[in-house]
Amino acid sequence: MSKESRRAGRSASRTGASPTSAGPSGNPRAGRRERPRYVERKSFVERNRNLLVSGVIVAVIAVVGGLIFMQATQPAYACTTVWKPDPTPAPAPDSSPRLGYIQPDMGNTHVPVGKSITYTYCPPASGNHMNVPGVAPVSPPRIFKPDDKVIPQQWIHNLEHGGLVVLYRGDSPGATAAGLAAFQTFFDAFPTSPICGVPPHKVSPVIARFDQMATPFAALVWDRVLPMDTWDPALATQFYLTESERKDSDGKFIAPPEWQLICDPALESAPPGASPSESVAPSGSAPASAGPSAAAPSTAPSASPEPSPAPS
Repeated sequence: MSKESRRAGRSASRTGASPTSAGPSGNPRAGRRERPRYVERKSFVERNRNLLVSGVIVAVIAVVGGLIFMQATQPAYACTTVWKPDPTPAPAPDSSPRLGYIQPDMGNTHVPVGKSITYTYCPPASGNHMNVPGVAPVSPPRIFKPDDKVIPQQWIHNLEHGGLVVLYRGDSPGATAAGLAAFQTFFDAFPTSPICGVPPHKVSPVIARFDQMATPFAALVWDRVLPMDTWDPALATQFYLTESERKDSDGKFIAPPEWQLICDPALESAPPGASPSESVAPSGSAPASAGPSAAAPSTAPSASPEPSPAPS
């Protein structure tokens, strides 16, 4: 080691400087201590921005896909209660017996095609349903076989226009070949409506399978149900002719709710005696409550309409 190097080392020891900090000339002041460098640290979001964005996109796709799957697997309709009318006493001798039972009204709002609906009572004689603009019945009058797909949202629209709907359970004789043949005979002989004169097979009848009901068969008009243990075409016809289109004692329509679309509005002001409705009891004779009507249908088949069905 040269004298200059030893001298620089002793000088550095006295001043506290490192001998290595000296410059090439040996001068301790020739070196400069480096200043610390500050590196900017990014936040968690900034460091993982792409990953977070990808996660959000995947989550949105999963939620949308789940909603689509739920809608695709959701049943077209549901029933809260299988409707069973309460027994009623026999009608008074001077009263006008009426077929069927009043079912509480569930409204008549038109809903989009494909919307699932839960009905308070099944089989529903009213309620939300589909509507095709310019077409009265969504469900064409016909006999639907047990495997055909038909839902209440379709034939409730027929009821709204005064139509008759006949339902049979899949485990009933109506689902057999003989039962369908009997329905065909009834369909072919179906009459014109009692007041508006709507020809057969324009709105009525719709005959379809429906399993959510207490009896093997049921005939429906708006807000009224005629349950049957056995299929009685004469009783179903009488039910249609007396309950599908009705006026009160002042000649005002009380059924169906949209009679104007199938009937001449001039009939609204016609006296009750001028129409076939004179054989129908005025609305005042019906119970004011939402409970069953005065008489229950006979469960035994009959060859002709009975003027007074046996009470339940």
